[in-house]
Amino acid sequence: MRIATFNVQNLRLRLRAGRSRLDGARDGDVAVDSHPAAAALDDADRRLTARVIAKLDADVVCLQEVFDRATLDHFHDRYLRRTGIASYPHRVCLPGNDGRGRDLAILSRRPTADVTSHAHLRPADLGIPVPEGQKAATPLFRRDCLMLRVGTLTLVLCHFKAPWPDPDAAWRVRRMEAEGVRRLIERRFDDPAAALWLIAGDLNEPTTEPRGERAIAPIIAGFSVDLLARLPEGERWSYALPDLGITGRPDALLASPALGRGWPRARPRVLREGMGREVAQYRGTRLPGVGCHRPHASDHAALVVDFEGL
Repeated sequence: MRIATFNVQNLRLRLRAGRSRLDGARDGDVAVDSHPAAAALDDADRRLTARVIAKLDADVVCLQEVFDRATLDHFHDRYLRRTGIASYPHRVCLPGNDGRGRDLAILSRRPTADVTSHAHLRPADLGIPVPEGQKAATPLFRRDCLMLRVGTLTLVLCHFKAPWPDPDAAWRVRRMEAEGVRRLIERRFDDPAAALWLIAGDLNEPTTEPRGERAIAPIIAGFSVDLLARLPEGERWSYALPDLGITGRPDALLASPALGRGWPRARPRVLREGMGREVAQYRGTRLPGVGCHRPHASDHAALVVDFEGL
């Protein structure tokens, strides 16, 4: 089974001038992306997003920042199918807690089962202390923790709190989310170390943690196997801040000990071909049509890993 994860940067379907159109891969937080002319590149962005997913050719693709199921279906039918790859008949996108609709989604060629959203949970539901500065009624997960089963593998799809505007407060939220993911896994399996599960998604871990300790420590440090650690250190990055010359690895594939032990040769690949040419740290080939800042497939690279025989 081939599993991929990809933050597709604000994939949203809108009705414009009587036509359904997708937003491009842009946040609108820089002038060039909020200028009216930026919309002219939206279609090119999404064709590149589709081409990256086509290159992954994964059995299951875990997506972050998809607005809703209608967006996912439109992208699949109007963009992804046109790349010529096999379709994804099993698709999931459930409402989460992000106020701007950036939800978690799944494209799968294999049947899915036991699909469960945990967007409704509060910290107290899992016995987790409420972080300083947070209200007790605040959702445990900023987006969701989406769990589902594909064959014998349980996928745990996440998108944690971004490390801004207050890095220290964001650290506390990510720590709470990591604790929540761990407790959900411990509740699902009598012996989590012996079960087959994979945490995939954007954990939004910054290059430097404000407290020194990693916020996601509860789901690493012996609890899981970091599959990206099987790559040379300089090849693990999936995100960049071009103006600062900084790379990071917010995107993750964390395997259960049994999954890591059973597939010792499962080494992820990081596909950066769809990133803008301004990301000078990547010196490989780009997909045709990729521009300096835009058009691009996303500001994230995609990760993919094979578990042969699973």
